[in-house]
Amino acid sequence: MRAPLCLLLLLAHAVDMLALYRRKKQAGTGLGGNCTGCVICSEENGCSTCQQRLFLFIRREGIRQYGKCVHDCPLGFFGIRGQEANRCKKCGATCESCFSQDFCIRCKRRFHLYKGKCLPTCPPGTLTHQSTRECQEECEPSPWGSWSPCIHNGKTCGSGWGLETRVREAGPAKQEEMASCRVISESRKCPIKRPCPGERNPRQKNRKDRRQRKDRKLERRLHQHGSQ
Repeated sequence: MRAPLCLLLLLAHAVDMLALYRRKKQAGTGLGGNCTGCVICSEENGCSTCQQRLFLFIRREGIRQYGKCVHDCPLGFFGIRGQEANRCKKCGATCESCFSQDFCIRCKRRFHLYKGKCLPTCPPGTLTHQSTRECQEECEPSPWGSWSPCIHNGKTCGSGWGLETRVREAGPAKQEEMASCRVISESRKCPIKRPCPGERNPRQKNRKDRRQRKDRKLERRLHQHGSQ
């Protein structure tokens, strides 16, 4: 009786040692990718301790949880480094991506991002950026600037009518917000009275033409008077 009992005990011990060896080998070599980067790992719960610089990410499925060592925490989680372990912690309920528990980077649908917080609506004095759903400060336009030179066909000289323009720049908004501020401009007709280089003033030309016509009329009259 003693010999079979001892044999059974030795067989049970060998099975336990084989299972322990397999778990250690899996933790060291990362078989199947389940224990990659782990220091302590089990088949049932995955990693429980990670190598340095890696984060322990705990995935929960019902009452079961499974650990995995990752270089970067997945979307919806942020990394916390500690003296004993580095862990991935879940962002707030309204936050899709975050830098820390108190600072959100992107909000979930139907929420708006304002200074790291996810709000149901943007606060007064701000506008919603359609693509990013960020709340940005409204721009208060400054006073009108000076009128630009009068231009016609790309030139500031010549004769006739041109256009001059003035603008209202973005007001006291911060530099990073100025891109969303609308710049207002207006234009009006203006006369161009400065002759271009090498050109005569049209008024002077007209006066000269009138003078020449008067001279010709005077000559004809003198000629007619002399013939009589």
